[in-house]
Amino acid sequence: MMHMTFYWGREVTILVNSWHTKTWLGYSLSLLACLLASIFYQYLENHRMRLKLISSGSVKAKPSPSATIDEPLLQTMGGGGKVRWSAARVGGAVLFGINSGIGYLLMLVVMSFNGGVFLAVVLGFAIGYLLFRSEDENSMLLDNPCACA
Repeated sequence: MMHMTFYWGREVTILVNSWHTKTWLGYSLSLLACLLASIFYQYLENHRMRLKLISSGSVKAKPSPSATIDEPLLQTMGGGGKVRWSAARVGGAVLFGINSGIGYLLMLVVMSFNGGVFLAVVLGFAIGYLLFRSEDENSMLLDNPCACA
């Protein structure tokens, strides 16, 4: 039976039925895995934001003369109505997909409603943010606290 409220204890099922902890060692290793996955999420997010900065600096977006504020979807990048693809944009898109997947998996991990798992994920996000994303706030585009954004 799945818990629908927060509980504390070493027996928890994380993501799949085969990842069920019964011992303190298994529970501790699972918490460590959740912590490391959260830190890795922030690491990838840092690289994705850097790629986004690189791609936005190399491709200058200028709206076409016919586009108005009422028609934001008709604006084009560059000249001739063609979107310019760069390795940084493609890499950023790949990292966004991977990061979104990890974020959603971490959200499902937290939905196990185990207090220790919740704390491990949140602590991992905080440690990862401290290590990888807090060095230069002025150069980052937008800082979104949602793990799956």
